[in-house]
Amino acid sequence: MNNDVNYELNLDTAPQQEDIHEVLMQLEAIIFASDAAVSVARLKEAFQDRYTKIEIRQLLQQLTLLQHGRSIELIETAQGFRFQVRAKYRNIIVQTWPERPSRLSPSLLETLAVIAYHQPVTRADIEQIRGVTNNSQILRTLFDWNWIKESGFRELPGRPALLVTTPHFLNAFGLHSLGQLPPLQDAKEAFMALDANAPKS
Repeated sequence: MNNDVNYELNLDTAPQQEDIHEVLMQLEAIIFASDAAVSVARLKEAFQDRYTKIEIRQLLQQLTLLQHGRSIELIETAQGFRFQVRAKYRNIIVQTWPERPSRLSPSLLETLAVIAYHQPVTRADIEQIRGVTNNSQILRTLFDWNWIKESGFRELPGRPALLVTTPHFLNAFGLHSLGQLPPLQDAKEAFMALDANAPKS
């Protein structure tokens, strides 16, 4: 969410001051109950188009302020808005449920980083950059999670498929766009850091 923009609610359509808190609670309930991030368009639809997208965004800004000082924060990803545990409290969650396995192995993170930073890439590109043969199970896992997809073909013999990341990938790491990726100094370590801060399912 762009906090630099100061949205103004239209008083003709906006809730009265005494009703704003109830609308914020409804927004909170919708986002909390959802298994995935909720888009502004979906929220607008939930309120039967009573508010414009700009008004929905201002309400979301107010909802963000309500989370101040709490262990949960409202964030915007490529797919919409969701709640997640603040980074400072994730260690206690890991300690409480130590049996919860890490969903990402170093080799999977490395493969994902190559795709994210060099996309579009072919399977051969990934092997060349990593210097090792691709593990087909890793790519299958990334496809199953809908974190990567095929996007066209390279005009070479065999027409190898070009791989790119998806909005689901951005959502999984709490990113709004590829522009929020860490600098490419050591991609694997950067993604390990992102994974450490990403909400666990």
